[in-house]
Amino acid sequence: MDPLSDVLSLLKPRSYVSAGVEAGGAWSVQFPAQNKLIKCYAVVSGECWLAVEGVPEAVHMRKGDCFVLPRGRPFRLASDMTLPAEPSSNYFPPPRPGAVVKIKDGGEFFLVGSRFGVSGGHSETLIGMLPPIVHIRSEVEQAALRWAVERMMQELHDPEPGGSLIAQHLAHMMLVQALRLHVKENGSNRTGWLFAVADKQLGPAIGAIHADPAYRWTLPALAERACMSRSAFALKFRETVGSSPMEYVTRWRMLLAGDKLENSSDPVSAISLSLGYESESAFSTAFKRVMGSSPRQYARSCTQQAG
Repeated sequence: MDPLSDVLSLLKPRSYVSAGVEAGGAWSVQFPAQNKLIKCYAVVSGECWLAVEGVPEAVHMRKGDCFVLPRGRPFRLASDMTLPAEPSSNYFPPPRPGAVVKIKDGGEFFLVGSRFGVSGGHSETLIGMLPPIVHIRSEVEQAALRWAVERMMQELHDPEPGGSLIAQHLAHMMLVQALRLHVKENGSNRTGWLFAVADKQLGPAIGAIHADPAYRWTLPALAERACMSRSAFALKFRETVGSSPMEYVTRWRMLLAGDKLENSSDPVSAISLSLGYESESAFSTAFKRVMGSSPRQYARSCTQQAG
C-alpha cells in the first residue's frame, strides 16, 4: 500500500452515525472536541460559517460545499460569526442514524453528514498527521463526496447485510477523496505530512519507509531515494514533516507495533524482530519513548479497553 493508505488503514473507522442539520434565522452553535471522531459534511442548501479551533480564519460554506474535520477539534457553525454561540447540547440529543436536528426556525440551511470514530491507542498520533479542516469547492469532488455521504446515510437508515463493511469503505473513501483534494488545492501551504507524501522528492523516501519498515534505514539511504543531498533532504524533511527522517522511521515502526499489539497475539519478541530490532530491549525502549508506555503495558491497556 501507499503511505496514505497505510495510515488510514490503521485508523480503523467504526461507530458510524449519519444525520442532518436544519437551521433558520440567526443562529450560532459551538461543538465540543469530538474525541477521536472524524466528520464529513455536505451543504445541501443555504450557507453558514465554520470556525475550527486552531484555524485562524472562519470559512464561508455555500450550497454544494463539502468539508471534512479529520482531527476532531472543537468547532462552531453559525449564520453570523458575531453572534454569541450556544452549546450544541441545547439542540443535539444522543445521535440517532438518519435523524434531522432543527436549530431555531429551520428552513434556510440544511446540512447532511456522517461521522465515525477511530480506534486504537495510536489513533491520536495518526489523526495528528492529517489537516484540521478540508474544504471542498470542486464541483466534481463535491459530487463524489456527497454521493458517499448520502450512501452512508442510506446504509445506516435502512440496514442490510454487509452494511457495516460498506460504511467502513465509504468512510475511507470520503477521507481519501478529501485529503487528495486538500493537497491539490493548497499549493501555497506545503507543510505537513500529507504534503510530504505528495512531494516529488520526499514522497519516494516516505514510500520506501512504509514499504519496508524493518529495513535498516539510514539518512544517506533515504536521501538517495529522494535524489537529494543528505543535508538538503534532512532540512526539507524536518521543515515539511516536523521531525527528522530517522525520528519518522522510528515513529512509523512503533505505530505498526502498536497495531500488532492491539490486534494480534504476536509476542513482543516477534513484533520487535519483524520491525528490524534484533534486541527486544532496544525495541521496548523505543516503543516507550514514542508511545508512552512499555509494549506489554500498551497491550494490557488495549485489552482492558476492549473489555
